[in-house]
Amino acid sequence: MTPERMAEIHARAVRGARAWSAAQCAASLGDPAVFLAEDGVSFALGRAAAGEAELLLLATDPAHQREGRGRDRLREYESLARARGAAQSFLEVAADNAPARALYAAAGYRVVGKRPDYYARPGDGRTAALVMAKDLGDP
Repeated sequence: MTPERMAEIHARAVRGARAWSAAQCAASLGDPAVFLAEDGVSFALGRAAAGEAELLLLATDPAHQREGRGRDRLREYESLARARGAAQSFLEVAADNAPARALYAAAGYRVVGKRPDYYARPGDGRTAALVMAKDLGDP
C-alpha cells in the first residue's frame, strides 16, 4: 500500500480529525522498526523494538467498515509484532472513540493510562487519549 493510499484511508476514517499525511506515512515506512499489515482498504501500522510493539495507526475505509477488517488487521499486526520479538503491545485511542475502544477491549487490551487533552477535535475541542496494553505472550 502506498503512503498516499494510507493517508487517504486514514483521512476518510478519522472524519475531520487530524489525519496523517502521505509524507508522515512514508517517513514511518522508512523506519526499519515499522511494519504494515494491509488489505487494500484497511491497514495497521506498527513499530516493534526492545520487546515491545506500538500500534501507530489502524484505519479502515468507511465504505468497508463493519466488515471485520479492523479486527483482522489488528490480529495481523499482533502476529507481525510477535514475529519481531514483541511480548507486549501498546496503543493510544481517543477516549471518545467508543467503536475503537470496544474493538481493542474485545481483542484483550486493557486501559493502563490516560493522557488528558491529547487529541485535537474540530472546533478547537480536545479529548483524552487512553493508553491500552496487551500481553502478546512469548514471540
